[in-house]
Amino acid sequence: QVQLVESGGGLVQTGGSLRVSCVASGRFSIVRMGWFRQAPGKEREFVAAVTWPAGSTNYADSAKGRFTIFRDIAKTAMSLQMNSLKADDTAVYYCAAQIYNSGSVYNVRSYEYWGQGTQVTVSS
Repeated sequence: QVQLVESGGGLVQTGGSLRVSCVASGRFSIVRMGWFRQAPGKEREFVAAVTWPAGSTNYADSAKGRFTIFRDIAKTAMSLQMNSLKADDTAVYYCAAQIYNSGSVYNVRSYEYWGQGTQVTVSS
């Protein structure tokens, strides 16, 4: 089993910054870890991902230039630094891990394990 625990998030004003983090525990060999988000009434969408251990990254167009994903191999952890936040970034942010699947980095179904989610609210 793999457990993913998120931290961070919260309330920030438009243009501000926030960091969300995720720590993974359990017996596993990670292929990729990623961040998704889900706003009320919308589907869960890809934000960013990083491969393990190579560290190759992918970003959604909405995140490019504003968000940066980091990974800590020793701690099996990753973080998402979010800058220049907009009201549209308001959502529950989920950490996800891809262990066995070989699907697209952008597809929710490619990730077998998920965290509980952390709320990010950007006030205008």
